[in-house]
Amino acid sequence: MHLSTEERRRIDQCVAAFETHTGAQVVTAVVGQSDNYPEIPWKAFALGASVTALLRLLLDLARPDWLTGYGTLFDAVLILGVGATLALVTMRLHAFARMFLHGTRAETAVIQHARILFLRHEVFATPMRNGVLILVSTFERRVVILPDTGLHAQIGDVELHPIIDRMTTLLAEAKVCDALCGGVTGVEALLAGMGFHATGNEDARLPDAVIEENDSDARA
Repeated sequence: MHLSTEERRRIDQCVAAFETHTGAQVVTAVVGQSDNYPEIPWKAFALGASVTALLRLLLDLARPDWLTGYGTLFDAVLILGVGATLALVTMRLHAFARMFLHGTRAETAVIQHARILFLRHEVFATPMRNGVLILVSTFERRVVILPDTGLHAQIGDVELHPIIDRMTTLLAEAKVCDALCGGVTGVEALLAGMGFHATGNEDARLPDAVIEENDSDARA
């Protein structure tokens, strides 16, 4: 997933408006995949091999006259071949691979990756500890919003939940730019409603450009 120049420009505008109006700072990130999930191809292989073996057994029981001297070899090749094919498909098609990804596993991986980016890009480096990281992970279709300690007392999970829900809906429709901008403007409105406003003396230390990571960058 690569953002176009126009999409990056639009996100930059949302970030600039956020910081101009609230005095807080926001870092946005788009991640292709938050982990490598090595278990997914193995799960697909096990499913394909198990189902194929069961079907072959039922067929052999129903038509024992079909059994030949090469039946065992054929069954082994067929079972392994179907399993390997499904494993390869998970590496090519995200929609199919997601069928083998447990929700809790995905949530944990995305949160962990968000925390890594929070530290790597020093979102904590603002004088008033009022930075916010907004991350979308496209493979998992998950969103994480991490406010720094200066904001955490004011905006917690309860306040952020409606924003994350709206972002997740857009992300499921592959509207990554809309999801990120919606998250930025949603948090901006939340902070503005709590009385946050810029004084003009803020020290902007965080990167304004959206961070992009491909699948191959996961856990780099």
